[in-house]
Amino acid sequence: MREPAEDLREIAFCLERALEPSYRVKAFRTAAAVVDGLSRAELTTRASSGMLEELTGIGAVTALVITESLAGEEPNYLRRVSTLGETPVSEGAAALRSALKGDCHVHSDWSDGGSPIDEMARAARDLGHEYMVLTDHSPRLKVARGLSAERLRTQLDVVKSLNEELAPFRILTGIECDINEDGSLDQEPSLLAELDLVVASVHSKLRMPSADMTPRMVAAVSNPHTDVLGHCTGRMVKGKGRPESEFEADIVFAACAQFDVAVEVNSRPERLDPPKRLLRLAVEAGCKVSIDTDAHAPGQLDWQHLGCERAYLTGVTADRVINSWSADELLDWTRHRRTSS
Repeated sequence: MREPAEDLREIAFCLERALEPSYRVKAFRTAAAVVDGLSRAELTTRASSGMLEELTGIGAVTALVITESLAGEEPNYLRRVSTLGETPVSEGAAALRSALKGDCHVHSDWSDGGSPIDEMARAARDLGHEYMVLTDHSPRLKVARGLSAERLRTQLDVVKSLNEELAPFRILTGIECDINEDGSLDQEPSLLAELDLVVASVHSKLRMPSADMTPRMVAAVSNPHTDVLGHCTGRMVKGKGRPESEFEADIVFAACAQFDVAVEVNSRPERLDPPKRLLRLAVEAGCKVSIDTDAHAPGQLDWQHLGCERAYLTGVTADRVINSWSADELLDWTRHRRTSS
């Protein structure tokens, strides 16, 4: 028996994966939420009498999806979008993707993501993950509704409650922490110490000279709370684009290897960061890596294969990918490297 809410959410997932406009995604997720509050009997009655569109949040397109789903048919709209955003990858990349057990860079609607924490977690679980690390932004990034220390502490309580509900799937606590201009991290050190994993990223003054950016990044990497260096060049390869930040990559990656900080392979199609030439340098330097989606919506969690393709092409093997480990192994690593720094 088809479930209309599941079909609506699957459509939204496919649209998110393809980076379709958010208003299109919202229409299907809103309709799914409306359907959740109604019995199948009421939905069937409304569908047969043409009254679905009288419900706030249901339009002509979503009403048709619901009607076809209730009839046991795969909705035409779902068939049309089911392959949107899918990108074939090599056998080696597919094998690397199958080795991954989690995603270490995920956002929710607590900062600039589009969906609640539980919705992101369920999508990650349905993709086969054992865990995801929730890494909403730090306070300095106001445009992304970065979390103050108070809001982050509240989020930790929410995550604890959700983990009881979603077990054995686990939401690990984390943050994408801004690297300040002096290389310090944009959150209270005592609070960073409580988190399971910290991704440190540059989001400001991306065009500062290499002579300033290099020590800025090295200072962040040498911070004992930093576990992953996020999207290290800050580049954008789609739309108007954005050039790479300039820094001495050999120095930064040597610091990552020295302090056992993983270099992120960011899978977002508009980032694909770092570029392959730099990822090869990170591999040669002996760095661990984290193949992440930087997802801001459930469908974007399905982007990991894009990062796996680039990682595979540059010599990354599963044994050096931190999210190929179980949650317990990942936590053992973060705790050990922090206490030994």
